[in-house]
Amino acid sequence: MSSAPAWPTVAAEPEEDSTDSRRAAAVHRVRDFLVNDAGTVHQLLCEISTHRAARYEIESTIATLDGALDEVAAHRPGRVPRLAAFMPSNVLLYSYALYLLVPSLYTDRLVFRPSSRVKDQMRRLHTLLAERHGLPITLTCASQREFVQEHVRPADVVVFTGAYANAEQIRARLSPGQLFLFLGSGVNPFVVAPGADVERAARDAIAIRVLNTGQDCLGPDLFSVHESLLDPFVDTLVSELKGLRYGPYSDPDADFGPIFYESALEDGAQFLARNHGGIVHGGHVDFRGRRLDPTVVVGPEVTPRTHVPEFFAPIFHITGYRDEDALAATLTTGMFTERALGSSVYGHAPGLVEALRRRTTVTLDTTLLSIDNGNAPFGGYGRMANYIADGEDVRAEPVLISQAVAAHRPGAGR
Repeated sequence: MSSAPAWPTVAAEPEEDSTDSRRAAAVHRVRDFLVNDAGTVHQLLCEISTHRAARYEIESTIATLDGALDEVAAHRPGRVPRLAAFMPSNVLLYSYALYLLVPSLYTDRLVFRPSSRVKDQMRRLHTLLAERHGLPITLTCASQREFVQEHVRPADVVVFTGAYANAEQIRARLSPGQLFLFLGSGVNPFVVAPGADVERAARDAIAIRVLNTGQDCLGPDLFSVHESLLDPFVDTLVSELKGLRYGPYSDPDADFGPIFYESALEDGAQFLARNHGGIVHGGHVDFRGRRLDPTVVVGPEVTPRTHVPEFFAPIFHITGYRDEDALAATLTTGMFTERALGSSVYGHAPGLVEALRRRTTVTLDTTLLSIDNGNAPFGGYGRMANYIADGEDVRAEPVLISQAVAAHRPGAGR
């Protein structure tokens, strides 16, 4: 993803001395800072992300800021007095743009609480960016209980990124009329069907599953491969993985690095221990060095009762399938429906694609990274993946804050 060469001019120009104009100029200053002098930000992001993932995050953020004015002009969310955000433990810069900078164009006051795992990095990032924008965006390291009491309960819009169970606890404490936006994660199945370009599918599988050493919510937790392609896909995947290079996050040539999140390392190691019989490549775990090598695990055909854990590590959980209709039924049932966010299909499987599109955002012969657009709604229709709640109804649907405010906050839309 690359940035546009100049600040967009499609949106109507506000009066020079208006608040809208000042807010737009502030967001523009951050955009220019990231375009012209991103070295300090990149170095900071490399404390928790690989060199390549940090670069991708900066480019995605620039593109989102480039589209900010047009996004707001398109959805016209109206003024929001107060917004409170629970921030994620990864993609710090990108989430700062999505949940704070762009909403600042129509929100009077914004306050956010960083994840405890990255609060030092988020504090330094906020200080760095706030020097450029000067917007009414406040960071607090209050406990979750204090944050809810002092900032969430009085807020008009609440954004929560994290685990579904935690989101439900927060939502239960809100009042009617408050807009609550939940952004979680999904299974994101990656399907290789008959007719697929196996080499392309394997390369793309690595690109999205090894992104930031697997520590990204778009990474597929399940790879379903037609039995006629299972052996060639696994062989190609393993051959490609053997050429990957390990190194520190600061190494621009490293393909993967240490696991930053302790729980992700432990969860990944436990999965490999339980499924050691299916490991066909990798499997090495070094707890001292926090290293988990890209690992391919081949298991039995998936069923509606199959437990598919969420991986935050470079683990390829691969299963074969025989019948397209049976796979479609499985991937639109039970837990797969609850965690329905995105999916990718390579090859020819029209019935499967049609079924998945009713529940998820689907990409064809490309990964979810190719449609990552910070100015457009994203997600699926699984309640554990994302939802919008207004105190009366809960709607599991793709989320974009400006659009959700315009459509679901009483009196705030066009």
